Amino acid sequence: MRGFLASSIGVATAAALVLPLALTTPALAAQSGTVAPETPAGSTQSLPLVPLGPSAGRIPGVPGMSASPGLPETRDLPETQGLDAPEVKTFSLVGVVWDDAATQLHGAVQVRTRSVETAAWSDWQDVETHNSEHAADPDAAERGSGRVRGSTAPLWVGPSDGVEVRVQAESAAEAGGKAGETAGGAGTRAASRRLPSGMRIELVDPGADRPPTVIDGKNGMPGGVGGRPVEDDKGQVGALPGMTMEMTESSSANLPHAPLGAHEIVALDKADSTADAILAGEGTVGKAAPYIGPRPRIVTRQGWGADESLREKGFVYTNTVKAAFVHHSASGNNYACKDAPAVLRSLYRYHVVSSGWRDVGYNFAVDKCGTVYEGRAGGVAKAVLGAHTMGFNTDSMGIAVIGSYSTTSPPAAAVNAVAQLTAWKLGLFGVDPRAKATLKSGGGNLYKKGSSVKLNVISGHRDGFATECPGAGSPC
Repeated sequence: MRGFLASSIGVATAAALVLPLALTTPALAAQSGTVAPETPAGSTQSLPLVPLGPSAGRIPGVPGMSASPGLPETRDLPETQGLDAPEVKTFSLVGVVWDDAATQLHGAVQVRTRSVETAAWSDWQDVETHNSEHAADPDAAERGSGRVRGSTAPLWVGPSDGVEVRVQAESAAEAGGKAGETAGGAGTRAASRRLPSGMRIELVDPGADRPPTVIDGKNGMPGGVGGRPVEDDKGQVGALPGMTMEMTESSSANLPHAPLGAHEIVALDKADSTADAILAGEGTVGKAAPYIGPRPRIVTRQGWGADESLREKGFVYTNTVKAAFVHHSASGNNYACKDAPAVLRSLYRYHVVSSGWRDVGYNFAVDKCGTVYEGRAGGVAKAVLGAHTMGFNTDSMGIAVIGSYSTTSPPAAAVNAVAQLTAWKLGLFGVDPRAKATLKSGGGNLYKKGSSVKLNVISGHRDGFATECPGAGSPC
């Protein structure tokens, strides 16, 4: 993130390059009692929005959803859609999606929800509408899968069982002002007031935390030899006891940094991080040693409860990692750090089930207490192709700080965690986090496709794509 967050991370990264962790752990330490829990149940409810306005009448319980009585219908009124759903299955995260991923939602989205715990309705909350910049590149296979939809940012609201939503297009004045239009541009203004087709609200339940089940108390690993998968006579790796094939595949991508089924990848000091990288033979270790910082503790997908059956099978990699883009998730700050895994499960389900992406978009997530989480599957030390900065996903990684930081600064714990994570991961590929990197644009609204762009190795989302992420208060 350019500005406060980017500069703070730059300073903290410099320290991360040389300072050891207070707690050191031998490289490749075995984790006694490693578990492989059951996959938690989760759900997504998709409810279509309906047109509102003078002819649609008022939706009971949703103030401001219709025009004033007697107001004549006119094309100058902004289009409005909404929904009143006082009785739905429990959910904890909301977002609005629509059919065409290339269509922008020019307008405002507000929701209010009813708490399961108190039965009280919340105040109206704004939902961030500019979310298309967090996506696969325009020509990526993921983008052309036919499943990708347009979407707002998701909003974490906590366990709820009722929802009301209203979506209003920009007025002619707002649309004209933003576009700098003249009187001759009435057709463009009218088009900009239209809401996308097929709009619906997505209500996401993250599912419960997975109960731990020790698979092999003898060696603390869920099968295999030394934590490695067992191959059959054809060299094919099968699913381990207590783990699905998808879970085994995802977990094995982190070998040898953690045994199969591990809930976390342990923290290492600078010396052990370098030795671990050399042993694994990943990245460009020959020139990486001067830059590899201490590895932070990383909660794996097993640890935060990813339902591996949701994502597409297999992994997609790029050639290297030249840069890191820092984001916020725009999902709100109304969560406790103990709930961060549930928030992440919800974000994952929203990205895959609601938005149609192949996996969660970010390579890593960091909560406001500074805990680092594995994001898109494929191995934390590898060059996994993400969907985080449209146009610059190749040869980069994306890190999302869970929360909304448009008007507030992110906590120091989160900034320091991002700094340490970038120092370690970029160092594996021989990249100085304090330097510049040249990336080729895959297409976006800031740089044309094919152009070479020089950026800070640690950049904000706004550096690669014209976006509000995360906003004026703490700009990218």
